[in-house]
Amino acid sequence: MSKRVTTAAKNAAPADKPGRIPDVLAHDAKDNVAVVVVEGLKAGAQAFGVITADNSSFTIAVKHDIPIGHKLALVDFDEGDTAIKYGQDIGRFVKKVGRGEHVHVHNLKTKRW
Repeated sequence: MSKRVTTAAKNAAPADKPGRIPDVLAHDAKDNVAVVVVEGLKAGAQAFGVITADNSSFTIAVKHDIPIGHKLALVDFDEGDTAIKYGQDIGRFVKKVGRGEHVHVHNLKTKRW
């Protein structure tokens, strides 16, 4: 089962400034995780995100410090749910993960093994 960002959530906070640099990027409207693209994204921040396929934007409350290159949950996940990145299945969650939380090898595993 995969969970997706709803259109309402995706469009909840359109870019307030042209040219604003995003904190996180999702590649496809189907994505339910986004990649952190700035150093030092801290818990408590309101991250600005962009969906690169259509240049739409969103904001999300960050619940953990998340290093650059790691992922952020865009929706709440249960154990066994599927992560979608680039519009593709990239693995299954092995723990519950909340919206705005850190997603990495400690809670997401490939389905290949």
